[in-house]
Amino acid sequence: MKKKKNNKTTVEGKFRFDLDTCSKRRDLSGAVALFESAVSQNFRLIHYHFNALLYLCTISIDEPSSKALALDYGFRIFDHMVNSGVTPNEATITAVARLAAAKSDGDLAFEVVRTMGKYELSPRLRTYGPALFWFCANLEGEKAWAVEEHMVSMGVHPEEPELAALLKVSAEMGRGDKVYAYLHKLRTAVRSVSESTAEIIEGWFCGEAASEVGGVDCCLGAIEEVALKNGGGWHGQGWIGKGKWLVCRAKVDSSGQCGSCREQLATVDIDRAETETFLESVAAMAMEREVRSNFREFQDWLDKHADYEAIVDGANIGLYQQNFANGEFSIPQLDAVVKKLYDRSQKKRPLVILHNKRFRKLSENASNRKLLQEWLTQGVLYTTPNGSNDDWYWLYAAVKLKCLLVTNDEMRDHIFELLGSSFFLKWKERHQVRYTFVKGNVKLLMPPSYSLFIQESVKGTWHVPVASESSDESLRTWHCITRPSSHELNGKASVNLETCEIDRQEQCDFKLSSCKSEGLRNGSCENKTTTMTGKRKDRSPSPSPSPMQRH
Repeated sequence: MKKKKNNKTTVEGKFRFDLDTCSKRRDLSGAVALFESAVSQNFRLIHYHFNALLYLCTISIDEPSSKALALDYGFRIFDHMVNSGVTPNEATITAVARLAAAKSDGDLAFEVVRTMGKYELSPRLRTYGPALFWFCANLEGEKAWAVEEHMVSMGVHPEEPELAALLKVSAEMGRGDKVYAYLHKLRTAVRSVSESTAEIIEGWFCGEAASEVGGVDCCLGAIEEVALKNGGGWHGQGWIGKGKWLVCRAKVDSSGQCGSCREQLATVDIDRAETETFLESVAAMAMEREVRSNFREFQDWLDKHADYEAIVDGANIGLYQQNFANGEFSIPQLDAVVKKLYDRSQKKRPLVILHNKRFRKLSENASNRKLLQEWLTQGVLYTTPNGSNDDWYWLYAAVKLKCLLVTNDEMRDHIFELLGSSFFLKWKERHQVRYTFVKGNVKLLMPPSYSLFIQESVKGTWHVPVASESSDESLRTWHCITRPSSHELNGKASVNLETCEIDRQEQCDFKLSSCKSEGLRNGSCENKTTTMTGKRKDRSPSPSPSPMQRH
């Protein structure tokens, strides 16, 4: 005999089934009828029911025929939820914030977010969106900036859509200080900007308010020092120069030179504070996992032998493509990399990190032993002690010496452990050298000659990369943004740059009238000039350090 279902379970099951059906069909009227019926019958709604009802309300506000009903019942449903003692969650608050913004009440949208504390809830980026975007769209800049300040205080950081909205409202209100700040926040948040964000940036620089900002009273040397401390590519000291800006769309060649203004783009590294933090993190984690005395000995040795320009992950190279029958550690591959680096760096030898256990095994072969002894004599080789993980040694050395790291290791283990910090990927891009072997010949894949970030030069010019679907960087469009007075900071380059400026102005003149009518592109141009290549400065060789072997 079948057991008779409990009536309460049957009622709850039917209500949920009917509500889910309304959700699938986007049937707001049906869901409202279910809600009214439940209230009249004193049927206790649970968390799931309230959120499903609110979800239906939020997806209905964009339909003119259902917007009024969605707003009316959305707030009634939320009030009933609170009065029934059901605690909202983040999804609930986000839905109510969306409803508030839909009825043009940005203050309420922000207020419900600020009440999350009493429910012990943590907001997410989407929770702030309704209030932030509403304030930005309605030119209530002060309130929009307050929303962003609250976000950051709660550990929530805006992404490109939010930053673009904040940038736009700042530009439209003529707040050059805010525009400057949000350009730098964009710089840290994204590698390249979307086309819509690029138009906002272009609109600011082509506007009247932008021509009135600037006049930072600081010598070039001081600005260069700040940029160097920051890791290159920006200084953050404020607008430099005076007068109108010239905005051109340009390409950047493989050497990193802008095809419009001829300026060399920077390779952006992590700044000094980030480097110290990173170094301390690597050392601390190595100390936890290694024999402390062994790693301290390596640190002391490295302090005395700090003249390397490249660190080599010996095991990674020796075992490259050796995963076949009879495959083994390839000393010739490692030797080829050492020689290649030696030739590239004007006779400066790299430092190979190799585990002592592998060193002993390789030394059993007479020819290998001869080469390894040469490396020890020349200061090319450091062997890590038994029981150690050589990863910590080569990573620490590369960070400590601020030099190149030759490895195909993606360092994912290190990322998961060390990377609550976003600067690790930036560090890898700047310092990691990958490699491959083609028909036995090594090919080093050096770091890019410039960094794909928004860049602010020491002369006050800006270069903004625009997102592209192509993997070919030579096809990427950059916004080259200059003002004539910015060149006055560099007397040596003034003649060439002024000549270039005249050429660029002629290229841009044909667009000026159409830009004024569009309001956003006044002063912009499409630049297709032939790019020029630059050469790296020669570096003088330094004495080789003394060797160190661990047994």
